[in-house]
Amino acid sequence: METNNKLQQKKQKWFLLLISSLVFSTLLILVTISSSSSSSPAHFVYSHRYGKKKHIHREVPNFVESKLPKLPTLTSPIPRLAYLISGSAGDGASLKRSLKALYHPRNQYVLHLDLEATAEERLELASWVRGEKLFQEVGNVKVTVRSNLVTYRGPTMVSNTLHAAAILLRDGGDWDWFINLSASDYPLVTQDDLLFTLSTIERNLNFIEHTSDIGWKEYQRAKPVIIDPGLYSLQKSDVFWVSEKRSVPSQYKLFTGSAWMMLSRPFVEYCLWGWDNLPRIVLMYYANFLSSPEGYFHTVICNAKEFRNTTVNHDLHFISWDNPPKQHPHFLTVDDYPRMLDSNAPFARKFSKNDPVLDKIDSEILGRSADGFVPGGWFGKEGNISLTTPSHMIANTTDLKPGPGAERLKNLISSLLSAEDFDKSHCI
Repeated sequence: METNNKLQQKKQKWFLLLISSLVFSTLLILVTISSSSSSSPAHFVYSHRYGKKKHIHREVPNFVESKLPKLPTLTSPIPRLAYLISGSAGDGASLKRSLKALYHPRNQYVLHLDLEATAEERLELASWVRGEKLFQEVGNVKVTVRSNLVTYRGPTMVSNTLHAAAILLRDGGDWDWFINLSASDYPLVTQDDLLFTLSTIERNLNFIEHTSDIGWKEYQRAKPVIIDPGLYSLQKSDVFWVSEKRSVPSQYKLFTGSAWMMLSRPFVEYCLWGWDNLPRIVLMYYANFLSSPEGYFHTVICNAKEFRNTTVNHDLHFISWDNPPKQHPHFLTVDDYPRMLDSNAPFARKFSKNDPVLDKIDSEILGRSADGFVPGGWFGKEGNISLTTPSHMIANTTDLKPGPGAERLKNLISSLLSAEDFDKSHCI
């Protein structure tokens, strides 16, 4: 009898422990569900009265892109520029001349002769750079080892531009703006003029001519689908069309403009890193777009919230076009010289090889001797007007001697930035 009572008491004790554990576990689960629900970023909380919603609250989720730090601009008093100067078969001499007219030891330069140029021509360019004592001492001129096949009307020109930008970001040290030029471009100001003027403006600005009014380009460029053989072939040939057409994108808005631009370092980094994937998506789209250099960067910058208000609607070039414009502009001659100066632009295109107008620009604007560098704060002729190269290593590259070109360029940039509708004219 006593044994039965003890067993009964044991059973009651275990039963009470079991009930207590179940109650505690249930309470713990309820508390966990309640706390996780209230802290869930995308959770909707409803209060009901008579079956109707009384209050709705939603917390915005924190995506990883929103936590990325904004890319800083550099703070040196005098900016640094990064140039891509590109050419094709037979452009070696023009490319060398343009480089010397554009050279400054503060800047960085990438030279590119595409695969249409012979291997001998590309090797000769690399040998010339290695043999130029100044370039070796300063170390700021690079020749692309792996040349690209570039078709102007296809995406290979965009690919080549991104290639050069990647080289400059990896090996070019600190710089503030990226400028893409061809061997048929030429400066209308000295680098001292340009650096002096740019030192007075914000370094997040992007000089890129653009518009969303694509007009006839919608039917002749956006909707047709093209293939650029330069993406897979070693032989240069024109793009070709496929029979099907496509609709205009709805994920983003198309913009168009000049293929020549001056882009800020933060925007160039964004185009290469693409942390929100927009630059890559747009690049995939423009791989089949006719004349993609006239739309890729424009569409990216104007659809990127972080950069769309940094645009200045100008390509910093004097270019003489037909009306309406054809695929290529006129070749400039001495007859165009007054209009070049009146434009206040720092660059002009398109020039024939060794056209007499280039000699006129050298002598009257740049003060450059044949086959020489442009004098400036870093390089004075020291009483010898025939001197073409500095006789000693440059000590101070921030010593600038701006001339009349700085005043012309200041007038252009001031007119652009002080325009009444400047703040309202970004990406329209």
